Amino acid sequence: MTNQPDKESFRDHISTVDDSGKRIWVYPKKPKGKFTNYRMLVSALLLLALFSGPFIRIGGEPLLLLNILERKFIILGNIFWPQDFYLFMFAMITAIVFVILFTVVFGRLFCGWLCPQTIFMEMVFRKIEYAIEGDFKQQRNLDKQDWNAEKIGKKGLKHVLFIAISFLIGNTFLAYIIGSEELIKIVTEPIGEHVGGLSAMIIFSGLFYGVFSQLREQVCTTICPYGRLQGVLLDRNSLVVAYDYTRGERTEGRAKFRKGENRDELGKGDCIDCGQCVHVCPTGIDIRHGTQLECVNCTACMDACDYMMESVNLKMGLIGYKTENSIAQGVPFKFTTRVIGYTTVLAILLGAIAFLLASRSQVETTILRTSGMMYQTQEDGRISNLYNYKVINKSNEQLPIQFTLEDVGGEIKMIGNPNPIVEEQGIAEGVMFVIMEREELEGVKTKLKIGIYEGERRIEVVKTSFMGPAN
Repeated sequence: MTNQPDKESFRDHISTVDDSGKRIWVYPKKPKGKFTNYRMLVSALLLLALFSGPFIRIGGEPLLLLNILERKFIILGNIFWPQDFYLFMFAMITAIVFVILFTVVFGRLFCGWLCPQTIFMEMVFRKIEYAIEGDFKQQRNLDKQDWNAEKIGKKGLKHVLFIAISFLIGNTFLAYIIGSEELIKIVTEPIGEHVGGLSAMIIFSGLFYGVFSQLREQVCTTICPYGRLQGVLLDRNSLVVAYDYTRGERTEGRAKFRKGENRDELGKGDCIDCGQCVHVCPTGIDIRHGTQLECVNCTACMDACDYMMESVNLKMGLIGYKTENSIAQGVPFKFTTRVIGYTTVLAILLGAIAFLLASRSQVETTILRTSGMMYQTQEDGRISNLYNYKVINKSNEQLPIQFTLEDVGGEIKMIGNPNPIVEEQGIAEGVMFVIMEREELEGVKTKLKIGIYEGERRIEVVKTSFMGPAN
């Protein structure tokens, strides 16, 4: 988004790499302002939820557990088994569609406000850096000076805190995989009993320390696939953090502020070329060049620009949430039919996921005719079929179950265990006969519905078939 096509060379390289291929270390100025305060509030709530999540219990189960090794997944206290894989696949498809539609409409709003990388980097590690080493100029000077007591003390304290917080983050993420109880065992019991768990702790902690102390913005600009996708997902109607070049440049372009001048009469844009939007950018870009791959929509430039505009009595909002069309046409962002349609699709997808989760049965039963067995004729003339059943209990309660024929006469005779009980998160398997009168049959194959009951409560209905004589 720019009216200066001669300055398009910035797109030929990443802002954090110089012409020789060497990394340019970014020293962003400490941001402050309305949007920064809002982001701090959102970040605080998300961090509180993240660190407390492994210890919150719903019905005795964790809020979230993603134990890939044991194929045990718990979401909001509900246990998901491999048999629920279809839900996972639907959720993955929904997530992909959601990301595409959300980005097309709202740009990289997720990156700036909700992404864990941004939250930890800007709201935790960067805050520590500011507190110990000072603002961007002090940090740059500290890095340039020789190693002395001051530099060693500040750098040492910073990295000790970085390691400690990385260890805390690593343990928290590990708790989401193995469970908080297992994590506490690793921490409290002898090291020799949990070598694998301790190794995982160290690996997780080391990864997080490397990301937040060294990689930093490189994760967003070169590693994260979502950042790479934005180039093909955004269009002229996408809402992004953008510089209003029509107002900022006008006919004479940017110019330093001079007290008492009438910038409108002189044709000067409202951009006073102070460079504050560049100083605060955590990825080192100049937002005035237009939408760029490195921009994570963190709003730091918005706060910096608003502060300067207010200081020189110019209208705020020179940098803000805008679309290319709204800037070019001079009209504010509107919820067009397209935006409403995409947003509706997003709501429907989320609603579908919520419905599937809410309607998901806590019991999954399979009833199949025993392979290789023909029907049998009983002494009283009735026909019987032998079935194998398997009941999976996904709940945290023990379930005594009964099988009953639905909508037809007949009898179910259990073999071996007349009153099967399925333990919590357990499996019960067995064999049973289904016996029916000849007049109830509909020919060679009769469709049956077998209800699975816990006392008087029907918890599931399974369809199967009953084989009989031709007439």
